[in-house]
Amino acid sequence: MSELAHTSIGAAGRPPVYFLHGFLGSGRNWTSFARRLVDLRSDWRALLVDLRLHGESQGIGGPHSVAGVAGDVIELIGTSSRSGPAAVLGHSFGGKVAMAVTRRLSPPPVSTWIIDSTPAPGGADGAAARMLARLETSPSSFADRDAAVAWVVEGGFSEPTARWVALNLEREAGGWSWRLDTVGLRELLTDFVETDCWPVFESPPPGASLHVVRASDGSVLAAEHAERIDSLSARGEPVTLHELEGGHWLHVDNPDGLVELMAGLLPRVP
Repeated sequence: MSELAHTSIGAAGRPPVYFLHGFLGSGRNWTSFARRLVDLRSDWRALLVDLRLHGESQGIGGPHSVAGVAGDVIELIGTSSRSGPAAVLGHSFGGKVAMAVTRRLSPPPVSTWIIDSTPAPGGADGAAARMLARLETSPSSFADRDAAVAWVVEGGFSEPTARWVALNLEREAGGWSWRLDTVGLRELLTDFVETDCWPVFESPPPGASLHVVRASDGSVLAAEHAERIDSLSARGEPVTLHELEGGHWLHVDNPDGLVELMAGLLPRVP
């Protein structure tokens, strides 16, 4: 495990909400949303985390797995939250990491938010898998960012998606190249597909409170799995399923709905 790069938003003395981004993203993907949340709930601050092999958290040794990433986050929580309360938000790949953190952290986060992710094996975002396959065949360098964006678009992706993934480029002598360990990322994605996180819903640790937010349009969370979560909630488990209008990137498609939902349900702290 290794300390993860992270950025803090909000008053230093407040308890943190740890933001865990999706595959091939970084903590800064959630900057605008986190600022809005902290504006509404100034009793919390936000820590935007770069998960291993993403953003500034490069060079972390393997093996690479959901459990390994969760261990990194738990180590970060231990150093930045001390003995106070903490909340965790995870999107897509980061959602399964948030589930693993909730199951292993003692005491668990007081509030866990799982944004359009799935506890079930399988369920990898098809676009992420296709993007990684494209990046695995990339030229070693490009003349400029626009050339890299054009190469991604040629692989069948939209220009906005290509420009988003181009945030992973870095300038080197003679051109631009990907700051990505595609071998390690393939290992992470494979483990994501194989990891079963249903136990955290079936037997949540004492003190846990899990909120699963499903996108109404093209959700990663299958309908039968949403029904299973609803049945666990009806059984009395501390699990709540919410559905919001929008696609997989809910914090972009419906930031108003998501921030109002979270701001209303995050526990109040002194």
